[in-house]
Amino acid sequence: MRRMAAQACVVGAGAGGAVLAAELAEGGMDVVVLEEGGWHDPDDFTARPPQMLARLYRDGGQTMTIGNPPIVLPLGRGVGGTTLVNSGTCFRTPAHVLERWEREFGLDVSERSLGPFFARVEQALSVGEVTPQLAGGNAAVAIRGAQRLSWNHGYVRRNARGCIGSGVCAFGCPTSAKQHTGITYIPRAERAGARILTGARVERILLERNSRPVAPMAGAERRSASSARRTGCSRVPGAAGVQARLADGTTLEVRAPTVVLAAGTIHTPLLLARSGLGARSGQLGRNLSLHPATAAFAQMDEVVDMAKGVPQSFYIDEFAGEGILFEGVAGPPAYAAMSLPLTGARHAAAMADYRRLAQVGLMVSDSSRGHVRFMGRRALIRYDLDGEDLQRFRVGLTRMRELLYAAGAREVHLPLPAGVAPAQARPRDLRLMAFHPLGTARADARASHGVLDGDLQVHGTRGVYAADGSAIPSSLGVNPQITIMALATRLAFHLRNEEIRCPS
Repeated sequence: MRRMAAQACVVGAGAGGAVLAAELAEGGMDVVVLEEGGWHDPDDFTARPPQMLARLYRDGGQTMTIGNPPIVLPLGRGVGGTTLVNSGTCFRTPAHVLERWEREFGLDVSERSLGPFFARVEQALSVGEVTPQLAGGNAAVAIRGAQRLSWNHGYVRRNARGCIGSGVCAFGCPTSAKQHTGITYIPRAERAGARILTGARVERILLERNSRPVAPMAGAERRSASSARRTGCSRVPGAAGVQARLADGTTLEVRAPTVVLAAGTIHTPLLLARSGLGARSGQLGRNLSLHPATAAFAQMDEVVDMAKGVPQSFYIDEFAGEGILFEGVAGPPAYAAMSLPLTGARHAAAMADYRRLAQVGLMVSDSSRGHVRFMGRRALIRYDLDGEDLQRFRVGLTRMRELLYAAGAREVHLPLPAGVAPAQARPRDLRLMAFHPLGTARADARASHGVLDGDLQVHGTRGVYAADGSAIPSSLGVNPQITIMALATRLAFHLRNEEIRCPS
């Protein structure tokens, strides 16, 4: 067995873990980061979708939910996590979502309180608005349609610096223009002394000896425990570190009084469950939201060249209040060939005219909820589309077709079986993907309603935190990376400024 010691052990090097590692290390803490995946060299990014899916994604990009309908849920794997393969889109948490979290979950997440953390993350990532030139021809098609329909729209803000519009954000940026956490926060963490170990699969969280999780407390007893936790004098069980398995089969034990889980929405709750933590409220592994999404293609008279420019460069939020958001989506010919909802001769004809293909994506802020559990050593993800979300897709697909025809399309290819109109679509008719799993260890000030408290600490366990999508209490309606990173930044400042002496 190999042993290490640190003040903090961070599990995962994606949106949450990389931020925690950098901010804690720069605050003077001794930090160890354990990442299951590996380092990815941008020189090896070939821009070939099948090859990059196998290299950069968990399960080759084929992680699936079971349910009605099955949904493809691509998850990044490696240093940088899903920030390595996402679109780079950077939305702050909508104000109405923050207000709901304060009202329903008792969290201190006002725009004012989170504003400095949003700004700090945006500065670290060089966030800025996409220019019309970089947006490319695919964006121009949809924006023209939105203008003709008088729908509200705009160019997205992205974490990019020196972008040349390679068009393959989802398959590894070959120029390192996208400022994912593997090239921003992780180098900062290393410069500040953090130790980054890859190929390390964390198996369980270690607790102080002879301690066991305690039942939820109430009233003055909870306030007393909260005060004790801040001073380090609590009698509730506390973290002692983690145990992991390295790629060569060696068992690694990292002793640390602070453990921050950032293994992602699917794997953080499973790690808590394996460790016997977080289950008392009955919410662990539940409340899974996904932002299910789909896309439509259009054949235009003009040359579009969708592979040139930023794939996700614009948004149309005219119907955001209904839980419907349109965003740009595009990719190289191999990507289009995999995504085009046609078969046989029609597929071949459309691909032969690839340069005139345009595409728009539809994302739903879901009311459906799923759960994640173990099936052997793998995650079993169950998610069924409810009636409200089905109706959102029916309406969204109808409007997306209207948008593309308004933009001048000569033919629109909706992701539905032949002969099925949007208004008639059933869940099994939809071809869905999802990109933003959230909520499986949700934060709630009440120990009876959530896995984490307002400080993102596991209820009833001192020193164990979660700082990834699993902590997010509800669907956002927008891409979540800035939300996750801002909350991780705030947690880091809370931890590194925590008092360590006990009252006399």
